[in-house]
Amino acid sequence: MSVFEIAMLVCFGFAWPASIWKSWTSRNNSGKSLQFLCIVLVGYAAGITHKLLYSFDAVIILYAINALMVTTDIALWFRNGRLMKGDAAADFSAQAPRPHAHG
Repeated sequence: MSVFEIAMLVCFGFAWPASIWKSWTSRNNSGKSLQFLCIVLVGYAAGITHKLLYSFDAVIILYAINALMVTTDIALWFRNGRLMKGDAAADFSAQAPRPHAHG
């Protein structure tokens, strides 16, 4: 168990709730990269795998918590994408000309 590994995971762990909050409240993906989130998740999965295979200790809990928070942010990325598409469709339909009734 390394104090530096713990410090790294704790620092990242404090950043993810802010990212999740931004995703939840903004309801859009502005400034978010799905590719970046997936790369980070793969990194945490690699850390968990290393802990399971070569160096099992309690730090694995920090990896798992961080991976869960990134997974949450990824899920919100998809939710926000659907919300943004719905907003775009609503904007388009509001601008579309309406047919006039002929009488």
